[in-house]
Amino acid sequence: MSSARGFSGRDSSRGTGWRAGARVELSEQDGVRSLHLGSSMVQSAMRLAAPEALELAYTKCMMGFALFHPCPGHVMMIGLGGGSLTKFVYHRLPRTKTTVIEIDAQVVATARNYFFLPPDDDRLQVFVAEGGEYIGSHPYATDVLMVDGFDDGLQAPSLCSQDFYNRAREALKRNGLLVINLLGSDKGFQEYIRRIENSFPGNVATLKVEPHGNVIVFAFKHDPGKLVWESLPERARKLETDLGLPFTQFVRKLHRRKPS
Repeated sequence: MSSARGFSGRDSSRGTGWRAGARVELSEQDGVRSLHLGSSMVQSAMRLAAPEALELAYTKCMMGFALFHPCPGHVMMIGLGGGSLTKFVYHRLPRTKTTVIEIDAQVVATARNYFFLPPDDDRLQVFVAEGGEYIGSHPYATDVLMVDGFDDGLQAPSLCSQDFYNRAREALKRNGLLVINLLGSDKGFQEYIRRIENSFPGNVATLKVEPHGNVIVFAFKHDPGKLVWESLPERARKLETDLGLPFTQFVRKLHRRKPS
């Protein structure tokens, strides 16, 4: 989800909007199709000429996990949206299996009907379920857990509690990494950070997304180690060639938070 606005809601000179479900709305403008859930906030966006690419800056930053896990065996995602990150991982990381947990069946149908989300196969499984409950029953299950879950423009309460972050840590394998999309303008932002640091003491880094105010949080089950941190610039250069994203910028902006 991005804090960028621009949803027309109806036909207008700015673009075209239509409803795909009870609370699911779509819009198109300048060759970009966007998903909105109950508000004008852009939940997901896809450039029609490049449906497998990442359009929104925050989704590109969430792929910063590749600096630490360039080829994860399993990625788990909570929150599907239009499936931008799911499609990117599916097409660009062919050795990775992806499990997506989405609470709204209409969102899943919309992603498949309007955003070219691939059908389930041996590398992709999409489940309609509540994310916190799902990961609570799947300990030690994934290398990377990505969380992008909002409700009416705010963090879904069930996805930002202390219990949820504790469960998220338990769902990770030994060298696992939690990746969370937060809005810096959310009044609960500092409390969410405090809870994440409680669950992942001394192992949290943040990446601010310009210009929209998203903050991507990376929480490590265990510190990757000095050698990994020192090798990030070199890793970034290789990943830019492999994945076509600005990883060197990510490294420069990545902020390791000191233990409180």
